Amino acid sequence: MGMGVGGQGSDRHRPMGDINVTPLVDIMLVLLIIFMVAAPLLTQGVEVDLPKAESSPLSTDNEPLIVSVTRDGSPAIEEKRVTFEELRVRINAIKRTNPKLVVYVRGDRLTSYGQVMAVMAYLQEAGVSQVGLVTEPR
Repeated sequence: MGMGVGGQGSDRHRPMGDINVTPLVDIMLVLLIIFMVAAPLLTQGVEVDLPKAESSPLSTDNEPLIVSVTRDGSPAIEEKRVTFEELRVRINAIKRTNPKLVVYVRGDRLTSYGQVMAVMAYLQEAGVSQVGLVTEPR
């Protein structure tokens, strides 16, 4: 009988060794749903209907800069529309920090060939030597 102070009642107050994972699973499922909904909204650039063509994907070591040519022929860097002069100034500034700059041109399918070539000419004037055209696979 004489078990002392920590005798019989010590089983009731022992710390629980289990971890309830149900709240963690619920949080992970909510985050998964949020990212699945948000991922399609994160596409970069302005809305451009790309032409269809068969080609092999381009690979580059550094991150390319995306220049879009909208349906009306105006250029856009990433998702911000710019004038031709702003395009040249910004490309020159980026080129100073990244001399091996690779630029991909996303031209709308209905944009005239001359307007896409005008943007490419401005890129070459700014000193960009590697220019690629972006298309969608057929």
